[in-house]
Amino acid sequence: MEWKKSYLDVILVPLGFMICMGYHVWLWHKVRTQPLSTIFGTNARARRFWVAAIMKDNDKKNILAVQTLRNSIMGSTLMATTSILLCSGLAAVLSSTYSIKKPLNDTIYGAHGEFMVSLKYTTLLLLFLFSFICHSLCIRFTNQVNFLINCPDDEDNSGIVTPAYVAELLERGLALNAVGNRLFYAALPLMLWIFGPLLVFLCSVTMVLVLYNLDVVLTTEKVKSGGGSDDDQISGHRCVSV
Repeated sequence: MEWKKSYLDVILVPLGFMICMGYHVWLWHKVRTQPLSTIFGTNARARRFWVAAIMKDNDKKNILAVQTLRNSIMGSTLMATTSILLCSGLAAVLSSTYSIKKPLNDTIYGAHGEFMVSLKYTTLLLLFLFSFICHSLCIRFTNQVNFLINCPDDEDNSGIVTPAYVAELLERGLALNAVGNRLFYAALPLMLWIFGPLLVFLCSVTMVLVLYNLDVVLTTEKVKSGGGSDDDQISGHRCVSV
């Protein structure tokens, strides 16, 4: 009888997460092998040029660098604050003696026993907690970049604080920010799991399709072959969404 209640959870929920994990493994491979075909690789390359340009003409662009990094820190702070607030709310729900599953027992598919409800909320809690940790580490790295990008040249020409070093710190911070955001997004299917495992699977498939359109840069065959005029090449290389 217990299997009849939970077989949808056992099949659809892991399948949905396998689809999301498979997509991100493919995306990671794409970033490593063909970085300019993805938003992550294209932005990472542009950021390295940006850091080099800022440090080369630091006297004129130091305020621009601080304002840009401040905006990045504010975004990470907002996500970290939201994640920890949701963690606090979920912890309060788990520690509460009131059973919130009773009104849903007759309206959802899948298992809805004490163990399954606790598993749903605990998994959500862990996702938001790891998202908070990633965003907190991102703020740490970005704060380091905020100091180092305005650092003057070494008097002894030791070359410790170089544009390559600062760009590497910035990339580490923004990589943690991306991981934290993806963990935050992954919590959406889990929230729908409260209303049934079928919604988890449908939301996971929909999320993969949306993220694909956000992550991949489309290039026409004309641009790949190098043909056409300059205007055609500029219009042929486009991003679906930024």
